[in-house]
Amino acid sequence: MNLNRLAYFAAVADTGSFTRAAERLRISKAVVSQQVAELEREIGTTLLVRTTRRVQLTEAGRMFHARCSLILREAEDAFGELAQVTAEPTGTLRITAPNDYGIVALVPVVTEFSARYPKCRVELVLHDQTLDLLTGEIDLAIRVGWLEDSSLQARRIGSFRQVLVGGLALAERIAAMRQPEDLASLPFVANMALKEPLLWQFSRSEQDRRTVRMQASIAIDTTPAVLAAVRIGGGLSVLPDFLVRDLLAAGHLLQVLPAWQLPAGGIHAVYPAARFRPAKVTAFLSMLIEAERQRRPLAGSGGPGAMP
Repeated sequence: MNLNRLAYFAAVADTGSFTRAAERLRISKAVVSQQVAELEREIGTTLLVRTTRRVQLTEAGRMFHARCSLILREAEDAFGELAQVTAEPTGTLRITAPNDYGIVALVPVVTEFSARYPKCRVELVLHDQTLDLLTGEIDLAIRVGWLEDSSLQARRIGSFRQVLVGGLALAERIAAMRQPEDLASLPFVANMALKEPLLWQFSRSEQDRRTVRMQASIAIDTTPAVLAAVRIGGGLSVLPDFLVRDLLAAGHLLQVLPAWQLPAGGIHAVYPAARFRPAKVTAFLSMLIEAERQRRPLAGSGGPGAMP
């Protein structure tokens, strides 16, 4: 059996397209199609159903794809282990992260990493829903917030503050806010990517804590879209400091009730348990940790864009 055909088949299964698979593999679409057809003839089973619009896996194809993914990952790790001897990352590094953190914090590091290690290709999947790392298709996940117990390994690489913000269109109403309980009278943009998008705990001291349930006027399932709605006056919302720091400093957003704090969260690198950590993962983590050290969470209350 020609094992290269497994890679061609896996690329088609991952992308759902012969064209995109060819682009990923940097070969012609005709070669991919021919090699997958040869693989199907070789094993005597139809793996893909081809239509004019998309490619779908058969039941046998889904089972075979799961096995192929593991085989290809093992092969890639073997090459990665050899690469670690020379301390030069190679192969493909697949990372997943939330949209907001990925855009603000990861894209610059990915760009620098690619320039520093040209033999290593990076695939960055930004998604506000948690992806399963146990499929073997992701090398590294960045989780922002609070980790659940799992069989995965995790390393805390940074932290962030949650900040209640509003747009300039609501400036007068925001200025009238004095207590967390006052917030229920303002429109709120709920971030449906969160488990509890409406329930928030504010604290001013160990003794003074308030829990407030917001009333959502708008509900959106991605954090950057929540920010866009807030900026044009859709309502207040709670957003991470790394996303709103520059907008607050420039006066494009207002921090609401800055004397009251919301729970801080962690930024974690998460990966499947393994005896061997490829050089590409180690090198990228080192660069990301350094970037996090240089980025400090938003300072306490007050400052530009803050309102009482």
